[in-house]
Amino acid sequence: MAGGQGSRLRPITDARPKPMVEVLGRPVIDFVKDSMIQGGVDSLIVTTGYRGEMLAAHVEGWNTDSTSGRINQEHTPMGTAGSVRLLMDEITDTVIIGSGDSVASFDVASLLQAHKDSGAKATMALWEVEDPSPFGIVGLSRSNVSEIDGELREGYIRKFKEKPTPEEAFSNVINAGLYILEPEVMALVPEGEKYDFSKNLFPRLLEMGWPMYAKAIDGVWFDVGSPNELIRAQHVLIEQRNSLPFPMPDGFVDGNGSFVSNTAHIGSNVELDKSVVATDCSVGNDSSLHVTVLMQGASVGSNVSLTGCILSPGSIVEDNVSATDFVLGDGERLKNDDIRLL
Repeated sequence: MAGGQGSRLRPITDARPKPMVEVLGRPVIDFVKDSMIQGGVDSLIVTTGYRGEMLAAHVEGWNTDSTSGRINQEHTPMGTAGSVRLLMDEITDTVIIGSGDSVASFDVASLLQAHKDSGAKATMALWEVEDPSPFGIVGLSRSNVSEIDGELREGYIRKFKEKPTPEEAFSNVINAGLYILEPEVMALVPEGEKYDFSKNLFPRLLEMGWPMYAKAIDGVWFDVGSPNELIRAQHVLIEQRNSLPFPMPDGFVDGNGSFVSNTAHIGSNVELDKSVVATDCSVGNDSSLHVTVLMQGASVGSNVSLTGCILSPGSIVEDNVSATDFVLGDGERLKNDDIRLL
């Protein structure tokens, strides 16, 4: 599912859909794609909406001798489930559905096995959080009819709750945006209506008493829905690079926790601190980057100081600029120290 606009990431998403935003120099959607392929998936369809033409060009490169990839463009926003319902003629067997705008290390094969063993009609990947209040939590039990056990990390889904208060929270596991569904579940989605998995379809399955299963994943999961979250995702991936189930881009990590692409050009007397310098980027002499992300082809001049900034592809920061918490859109040029707060 890759139809989202990512309005909280503007101006980064003014020129691209949220799934095409870069993390460590790679589009976010590629991390989910890698998990799918490693789990044995060989046919990938990307449901697109906002700026779908960019995704179409990108997905074309997924086609190999063993894997096929294509898009399905929706012309009217149909919701998460509604966008997949457009493909109903092709859903003749168990289908794996993932959100293309999050970075996650899904063990798809393990989830698929749990789905089959449980006899569920639908299975959901979960992620454990310390504070569940900003999310939608999931209550699990050991069977499809028993009471909720807040300590379970795998079991049958018995209850949902959106953005619970501390008193309302009956668990701290949340929907991680990957589902395994049987065709008869997708057939419940009304044709031609805007319909969501979490808001509409899954509560309906609970009402009908159809078995739903869930399992918490290990590794990493990020929604990358805001600039701050986007920066944080890069840091955690760098820290956990030796245990990730997907490959890191070509490059190296320096002693200050910064990732630098092999094709980046770094000038003399440059200070990098927990930053990302992606493919074909350049940083001029006597500059410093602190907790800053340079996406593909971004350029930083000499005697520049950036803290907490994100530079979209092709953007330019000229010489002698100092900026904090600034987001630069595609091809934009920064000539002074104007600040755009994250």
